[in-house]
Formats: sequence, C-alpha cells, structure tokens
Amino acid sequence: MSGELRAVLFDMDGTLVDTEGMWWQACAAVAAESGLELTEADAGHVLGRPVEHVAAHLVRRASSTAPDVSALLGGADAVERVGARLTDAFAERIAGGVTPLPGAIRLLDDLGAGGVPAALVSASPRRIVDMVLQTVGAERFTLVVAAEDTARGKPLPDPYLRAAAELGVDPGECVAVEDSPTGLAAARAAGCRVVSVAGGTAREGVLAVDGLEKVDLPLLRQLANGQRSIG
Repeated sequence: MSGELRAVLFDMDGTLVDTEGMWWQACAAVAAESGLELTEADAGHVLGRPVEHVAAHLVRRASSTAPDVSALLGGADAVERVGARLTDAFAERIAGGVTPLPGAIRLLDDLGAGGVPAALVSASPRRIVDMVLQTVGAERFTLVVAAEDTARGKPLPDPYLRAAAELGVDPGECVAVEDSPTGLAAARAAGCRVVSVAGGTAREGVLAVDGLEKVDLPLLRQLANGQRSIG
C-alpha cells in the first residue's frame, strides 16, 4: 500500500467543517417528535452514517419503545419520511452558514498548489453538501461524492472506492481524512491510508492527530509512502 500520493479524499462533517453538532441536534429534534431521546448509545448509528441509516435506526427504536407513535410509523415509507425530515432539519441548521475547522482551507489550498487532487467523500445528501460547499469552495475539489452516489454508504468502502475510480487512481495511493469510526472503517476497507483528525491511537496505515492544523502536504506524502507515524 505504499507509493506516491495521488489524491486526498476528505470526509466533510466534523472533518472539514464544524457541522457534526448540528447533525446530532437535527437527529435529536426529529427523534423527539416521536418521544425518543438520543443517547451516547445512538452515536454509532448517527455520526458518520447516511441519512437512510439514521432514519431506519430511529424507526426501529420507535417500533420497539413507542409503537403507537404515528410521527415515525404508520406506513411502508416510514424510513423515507423520517429521512426527509432529518435532511430538512439539518438544512435548517446549516442555512445560516458553517465554520471551516482550523487548518481545513489552508490544507485544501496547499493541495491545489501542489497539484494533488482533493475529493470530498461525504455521507451527507448532495443538497447538504452543496450548501456546505458555498462556504468551503467547490472549486477546491476535483470530485464530490455524496450519499446518493453509491448504493451503500460508510462504513462500507463503496464511497471511497468510487472516488478513487473516478479520479483514476488506486485507493492505496490515496490518503483519506476522517473523524469518525464509521468513516475510518470505510476508508481502511477501501485500501486507503487514513488520517484520523479525532485523535486516538496510530496504527498501521492510520495517522492519528488532533486536528487539521497539524496536517500538511509533506506529512500526507510521508503517510502515502508507508510511514506510520511522523516524529
């Protein structure tokens, strides 16, 4: 898996922009419409997951804990309806603008100056991605892969495999930048090396840092070349 750095593949929410809290709030608000309260136990089904997965999770919870609640249940299209509500609630929260995380714009611009393609690989619907790109700048990305672009989302590797294929590069020549266990699993399953901006423990093929401020092009090239940690 070592070699030249051919592309950098970025997650969006919680990695490039500070929207993960907004997503959690949107999910909590939709859940509350049916008397459900999100807890830490729900995090693995909410953070870094496609809207359809979160919607199905909320419908399952409502089915088991509040089967008489009609806001979520009452038809075969329950998951679709909840998914639409989640997207609307999230869009309402980001409509006022989003904040790029420290180091994000600088790193994207450094990649552009260095001739390294950047792709956005997000579990969010394209409607949301397009709103965020108004702040981050769509021109900074060679490619955008949104939730609708693959039949299966993270933690499966499909979004990263699609990004690499469309860029015409091998996944092993890409570095993915992620913040969630779900995203890390997807990128690793695709064969990418990974920068985890949420910290944690470095391991083979994964460099753990506590933010994009500590990531630059030379570091990414070292990671692509097989260096596990940067001293």
